[in-house]
Amino acid sequence: MNTSFWRLLGYLRNYKANVSLNVLSNILTAIFTAASIPLLVPFLEILFDRRAPVMERPAAITDIDSLTTSFNYYLSQLVVTQGKETALAFVCAIILSAFFLKNLFRYLSLFFMAPVRNGIIRDIRRQLFEKVLILPLSYFSEERKGDLMSRITADVQEVEWSILNVLEAVFREPLIIIGALGFMIYVSPSLTVFVFLLMIFTAVVIGGIGRSLKRSSAAVQEKLGLLVSIVEEALGGLRIIKGFNAEGYQREKFSKENDAYRHALTRLLWRRDLSSPLSEFLGIATVAVLLWYGSRQVFSGQLAAETFLTFIFAFYNVIDPAKSLTKAIYNIQKGIAAMERVERVLDAEVSIREKPGALPIDSFREKIEYRNVSFSYRADEGPVLQNISLEIPCGKVVALVGASGAGKSTLVDLLPRFYDVSQGAVYLDGHDIRDYQLHALRHLMGIVSQEAILFNDTIYNNIVFGLQGVTEADVERAARVANAHDFIMATEQGYQTNIGDRGGKLSGGQRQRLTIARAILKNPPILILDEATSALDSESEKLVQQALVELMKNRTSIVIAHRLSTIQHADEIVVMKDGQIVERGAHEALLRKAGEYRKLVEMQAF
Repeated sequence: MNTSFWRLLGYLRNYKANVSLNVLSNILTAIFTAASIPLLVPFLEILFDRRAPVMERPAAITDIDSLTTSFNYYLSQLVVTQGKETALAFVCAIILSAFFLKNLFRYLSLFFMAPVRNGIIRDIRRQLFEKVLILPLSYFSEERKGDLMSRITADVQEVEWSILNVLEAVFREPLIIIGALGFMIYVSPSLTVFVFLLMIFTAVVIGGIGRSLKRSSAAVQEKLGLLVSIVEEALGGLRIIKGFNAEGYQREKFSKENDAYRHALTRLLWRRDLSSPLSEFLGIATVAVLLWYGSRQVFSGQLAAETFLTFIFAFYNVIDPAKSLTKAIYNIQKGIAAMERVERVLDAEVSIREKPGALPIDSFREKIEYRNVSFSYRADEGPVLQNISLEIPCGKVVALVGASGAGKSTLVDLLPRFYDVSQGAVYLDGHDIRDYQLHALRHLMGIVSQEAILFNDTIYNNIVFGLQGVTEADVERAARVANAHDFIMATEQGYQTNIGDRGGKLSGGQRQRLTIARAILKNPPILILDEATSALDSESEKLVQQALVELMKNRTSIVIAHRLSTIQHADEIVVMKDGQIVERGAHEALLRKAGEYRKLVEMQAF
């Protein structure tokens, strides 16, 4: 077993009581399984009239021999006084009791394990989701969303089916095997050694299949992740797929990956399903050799016939648990591949970290300052920002303009630490933002982006999103300022209306006004507006622009805009090109300069 398996077992620490009861039940299952084997000997001896009566009771029970002698003494007394039929009925009742207790404790072991299995799966899913929430945005540019969804759903479920579902066998079956082997060694050490050599051969053959199963399982889980990614992308882009008549292309793409997944899964199941018949055939082959070898010992008088029959029964009690154990090991190999995919998310590096002893911050008083800031998304790529120095005084509106790819959005993403600078530093009130508590830093900022990010929930919950201690009057006030109250009240259930996936039941302008209401309710001292009106029609833009004017009052605002009409009244306009600041100043001054800004204005006027 590798580190992934032991890491999974580490989750058992959270369920010590249930695990302890499970272990106790497994031990008792093994004890009663082992105890049921030698009880067949007196039954067969009485049945075949081969029993020598024991007329003398041992003085004390100190070992297995004295226990056996004591039992035989009471059984002999019963045969003498009550007859063989009564003695057989007595032995049958004891055998029945042993099997009843064995199965009772077997059920109890499963009963105590069920909440442990489901609890561990809940814990892993919770850890995965919490990790996804704290991973930096750069991680998601490298990973497919669908593949991450597959890990949280399918891979975690595979861990439950393939590992936790058979964990019972891993702990119980070895105890039963040890008990049965103990009896076999007691009866005939030479015969047991012979059987043991045969079993080692069986284990070597089966182990080879198990290793190939793990490799196949990893490939299957990867293909399932890709399949979920295609579905997720198709659902998100249905409008474009239909608009470009690309249904056939998407259908073919999905069909190709779906077939590849089917073939990989079929090969995996072929290998897995081979385990049970192969182990059964090897087991029967072992029994056939055992019957041949054991019968020679019976014929030579080295072993009593009834003892040999009981030995066969004991061997069956080794084979059956061994088969279960083999199947469990197969499944665990398959599940470990899924667990390793889960671990790649759990162990992913969180590059945006809060320093030990980070400073609290609850207000913004002086200025934001970018000092010689350079940034690259990846070390092997060129810089997106180069040596940027910029001051944004408290209460001022600074606009960032420039062509697409100039680095405007990247520059503002550094302020709430969605990314950390590669060189230089960003300062807030004289402190490097990396010195502040991350939650407190982001609490100072409100963000309205080009894409209105809304959730499949009510209008009310989308406005309140993440805030505590908010009243309905506060929400309504924010909606009125954002020019959203009237259209909200026109919906079926007002503020309690569900807006659908990503706000699909609302128009673009309505969605954007809800995001503005959300920012107004948060009432942050620093406002980041990233192309907040660029995707809107003229009427919606006018309403949203009015809302933005209200939102920007008495706040420090950083505005990114392609439509230059929206930022003419900014205190300072910063023109960016190729990751550098090429011009800065007020609207009129930049126009007189006849530089990059004037080109942008003339292009829009044209």
